[in-house]
Amino acid sequence: MLTEQRRRLILEVLKRDGRAVAGELARLWEVSEDTIRRDMRDMATAGLLKRVHGGALPIVAPLPDLSARRGLATEEKQRLAAAVLRLISPGQVVFLDGGTTTAEIVRQIPLDMALTVVTHAPTIAADLERHTDIEVVLLGGRIFRHSMVAVGPTALAAIDQIRPDVFFLGATAAHPAEGLSTGDFEEAAIKRRILERSLATYCPLTSEKLDSVSPFGIVPIAQPTGLIVVSDIDPVVLDSYRAQGAHLVLA
Repeated sequence: MLTEQRRRLILEVLKRDGRAVAGELARLWEVSEDTIRRDMRDMATAGLLKRVHGGALPIVAPLPDLSARRGLATEEKQRLAAAVLRLISPGQVVFLDGGTTTAEIVRQIPLDMALTVVTHAPTIAADLERHTDIEVVLLGGRIFRHSMVAVGPTALAAIDQIRPDVFFLGATAAHPAEGLSTGDFEEAAIKRRILERSLATYCPLTSEKLDSVSPFGIVPIAQPTGLIVVSDIDPVVLDSYRAQGAHLVLA
């Protein structure tokens, strides 16, 4: 097998599986493991993948900061937010993660809907200013600026004192095999703990987040109550998530 063929196949494996294990590919293609490792090293230098112990992970493009992201995929986020609203009932305790899709959810909550909203995102708490029938509980901690959410032990301690009816989880990537992931270790731990404390958890996902992997895992793809995605995504892509046990809510 020629070098360029191997490297093209490595990229296909990364797209399909979310990771590539050097030893497995060496046995499959009947070449030395050193050859595969050299391919991966050269591809990492070229910015095509991320080298890790034993293999490689796909490159996830860094997200722009929060203010820049507010204008991205707006129509899709509106559809996702509308689907979220169908999962909320008056009187519930709702935990809202940070992020721009969550900001769109806040924009669509009726002003006369009575809720208790818990969040560790000060920007989301501020967006709820006009919702006078919503009791807002803002959790503190160190602010992770990329997502403008509180992380660290102070936030975790506060999360352990609440039991939300429903949590709307934000993630930067979703993959059938690798699950939901994000770009910061502490943020992933916070999200995971909120999910554990919540009676139900849904994760709205814009289409560019599907079939990608960020560095820090949150939970397996089937662990949330449901993933919310727009209905016009390729059915073959969606079936790969259903095959791993994910429940999909179509927007």
